[in-house]
Amino acid sequence: MQLSVEIRKRLASYPLEVKFNLEGRVLGILGGSGSGKSMTLRCIAGLETPKQGRIILNDKVLFDSSKGINLPSRLRRVGIVFQNYALFPHLTVAQNITYGLQDLPSAERLRRLAEQIAKLQLSGLENRYPQQLSGGQQQRVALARALAVEPEVLLLDEPFSALDTHLRHQLQEQMIETLRSYQGVTLFVTHNLEEAYEICEQLLIISQGQVIAYNDKQSIFERPATYTVAQLTGCKNFSKTRAISPTQVEAIDWGCNLKVIEPIPESLTYLGIRAHHLNITNDPSAENTYPCWLVRTRETPHRMTLYLRLHSPATQPNDYHIQAEVFKEKWFTIKDSSFPWYVKLDPLKLFLMQA
Repeated sequence: MQLSVEIRKRLASYPLEVKFNLEGRVLGILGGSGSGKSMTLRCIAGLETPKQGRIILNDKVLFDSSKGINLPSRLRRVGIVFQNYALFPHLTVAQNITYGLQDLPSAERLRRLAEQIAKLQLSGLENRYPQQLSGGQQQRVALARALAVEPEVLLLDEPFSALDTHLRHQLQEQMIETLRSYQGVTLFVTHNLEEAYEICEQLLIISQGQVIAYNDKQSIFERPATYTVAQLTGCKNFSKTRAISPTQVEAIDWGCNLKVIEPIPESLTYLGIRAHHLNITNDPSAENTYPCWLVRTRETPHRMTLYLRLHSPATQPNDYHIQAEVFKEKWFTIKDSSFPWYVKLDPLKLFLMQA
């Protein structure tokens, strides 16, 4: 299964220009609000028309501006799950699931309905209407409807965004299981970094209509090439940087010199490290280790974010250099320790970026 997309379309504030080739995998699309993520899906589905470009699915041309080809949605073999599910309120669960199967014989419609009811655990809900369902049930019906047409590409547009945390996690597990047996190509739009990492194999990152990164998820998270990619994938710690030697840089904003492992790019502008990769250590002589003082904290159920100032105590709450994330267990072992603490910026975890 292969999807090739190269499209251009004018958005309200800037042009959308997206290009990628995907083979039988789950692609996560990340980006800020209004960056063009959902519009990309709508163009693939045939709900919007690009100004220029081509969309090819398994050697079948869905759209080609130069040849005047623009297949209607119903002929594209595309399944789509919208953010708000878009179920038909006047149709039952069974009627919603079989809505796109009207051209099939009755026996085949019933076979596909039974298959999706079983796969998505909707037994007993067939005759209910959408308003009689919970948010999680509506989401499963929307997914069943998308899969019932046996699509060659499945488009998921923030399908978990309206759900509470517990239900969201349950349905993520179910989605992973469903996609494991799905033979087609999947595109998954989300704002949630952990969700993208858990469900997707590759990531496409869009900023203001432009693709700024396209790679496997490990490469993008471990070695983001630019400041914007690092930001959009959740990095909190940045410093303007210049090279001192082939293996050492000056972190200008942090007031320290740091050893680095990766080759230093000619266009080096920034250095970054993820908050969970910082290590509070008892060894002040360790490489890339500097004294630090706690400025303030932020608490979540399982972790603490520590706002740290290097070299000297802070004078006000925003006077910090870096954020470190630690589990509560670690926090309880260090919170009463006298200052200065020592923080290690592991050379293996530092990444060097262009602007």
